[in-house]
Amino acid sequence: MTDLHIAVLREAARLGFGRVRVARAGPPPNFDRYDAFLAAGYHAEMAWMAESRDKRSDCRQMLPQAKSVVVLAMDYAQPAPPDPGGLTGRVASYAWGRDYHALIGLRVRHLRKALEAAFPGLATWGAVDSAPSWERGWAEAAGLGFNGKNGLAIVPGEGSYFFLATMLLSEELPPDAPVPERCGRCRRCLDVCPTGALLEAGGMDAAKCISYLTIEHDGPIPEAYRAKMGRWVFGCDDCQTVCPHQHPAKGPVPEDFAPRRAWLPLPAILEATDQALRDTFEGSPLRRAAPDRIRRNAAIVLGNIGDPRARAVLLRARDGGNTILAEHADWALGRL
Repeated sequence: MTDLHIAVLREAARLGFGRVRVARAGPPPNFDRYDAFLAAGYHAEMAWMAESRDKRSDCRQMLPQAKSVVVLAMDYAQPAPPDPGGLTGRVASYAWGRDYHALIGLRVRHLRKALEAAFPGLATWGAVDSAPSWERGWAEAAGLGFNGKNGLAIVPGEGSYFFLATMLLSEELPPDAPVPERCGRCRRCLDVCPTGALLEAGGMDAAKCISYLTIEHDGPIPEAYRAKMGRWVFGCDDCQTVCPHQHPAKGPVPEDFAPRRAWLPLPAILEATDQALRDTFEGSPLRRAAPDRIRRNAAIVLGNIGDPRARAVLLRARDGGNTILAEHADWALGRL
């Protein structure tokens, strides 16, 4: 093992990355899956996935002299807070704490800075998933995990509750071997998906996914999927929760990912101003869903809960002048 390799492992661990694996730089293996996903239109309204396709197809477009791809993972699994009941909605576990983009992006920058200082002439590039890097493809190539039927990178016997980042290096490190696929005949994630977003042949149709619909999708949510959202007001964990590979994190999880907003008070969401919602969700992944979207989601979940105590707030939402929110509030009132 070279001095650079040792330094990468040591510094990454010091910064909280519990898993580090290496792949050779170049076109990601199995990138045909990404192209097939785009060709089928499964990226729905996420045009950025098509626009960044060429950059994702070969990491050397980000760092021409890249020879190694270092894949970094940081666990975020936390025990689920108890269900408070009442007029509350569920939040996907990745969004319970601080926004991982800022936290992990900063640590990747610290890692690159430390390596470049220790190894003059070393060139690096790093990214979390907001940059054009195919993290899950690289995680599979580097042997960090395998690509599960739920479309997530899974570490055998440990699970998928971790964030990914990639770092390119201009020096060659010995690559790690891929791990074999371990889903076998299991189909728990396919069977539990409320909307049938997961495909039998592998992959996902984003337009049916509750995470996509509640976070990325603008405008009305198709009526066929509203009742299937259940109490999910932001994201969905169903396909992860049922995976038999899920186990508690082995090491400490950063306090930044502690559950601060695992459940949201839906009437308060509906009544809040845009600025109040932005202030409330400052520094949280929840800010990704614009105020209109989170209120739309809240109205649907109140309809799914079916508690008559929500009638007054839904009536105000219906009559408040926002056309899309009014439609969803009216749908929810019909469910009470």
